[in-house]
Amino acid sequence: MFSHKFAQLTKAMWKSVEKDWQQWIKPYNLNINEHQILWIAYHLSGASISDIAKFGVMHVSTAFNFSKKLEERNLITFSKNAEDKRNTYIELTPDGDRLLLETLEAYEPDTYSIYNGALPIKELYGKFPEFTELIAIIRHIYGEDFMGIFEESFHTFDEEFTEDSGTLTPVNQENKIQKSASTLNK
Repeated sequence: MFSHKFAQLTKAMWKSVEKDWQQWIKPYNLNINEHQILWIAYHLSGASISDIAKFGVMHVSTAFNFSKKLEERNLITFSKNAEDKRNTYIELTPDGDRLLLETLEAYEPDTYSIYNGALPIKELYGKFPEFTELIAIIRHIYGEDFMGIFEESFHTFDEEFTEDSGTLTPVNQENKIQKSASTLNK
C-alpha cells in the first residue's frame, strides 16, 4: 500500500512540477532535460556524460543526445580527458552560463503550483516542508554519491545566489569563474 500511495502522490506532484518547469524554460527554447544538463554542468564543472545521466536521473543516451543539442547551440562544449579518452566531459560555455543564469533570474515562485501548495504550511509553521524522510528514501535508492552531489549543489546554490522577492540573482559571478578555473586545472 505504501508503494501505491507514494507512486500516486509523486506522479501527481511530478505532473505539476513538469508543467510549471516547462512553462518556465519555454521562452529559452529549452526542455527539462536540457535545462537540467545546464544545471548539472554548472555545479559539476567538467562533468562526464555518465555524471550527467546519473545525477540527472536519465539514461546515458538521453544525456548525450540532449548534450549534443546544447553543443549545437554553443551552450556547452565536449572534451576528453588526456589520460582517459573513454569518457566525454561537458563544460558550460559563457553563453550557456549566461542562459542558465537568465533562467534562474526569470524564475517566479508564485507562479508554481508546488510553491503555492506549500505556502499554507509555511504560513502555519513559519517554514516550508522539510524533505528529511524523502531524502532518506532517495539516499537508499540512488546512494551516497547522488545525495552528495544533491546536497553540494544546493550548498553551492545558497553560496552563489540570493533570493530577493522571489528573484534569484548571482551573488558574485567571480566565484563561478574561479570555480571553473580550478576545475580545469585538475
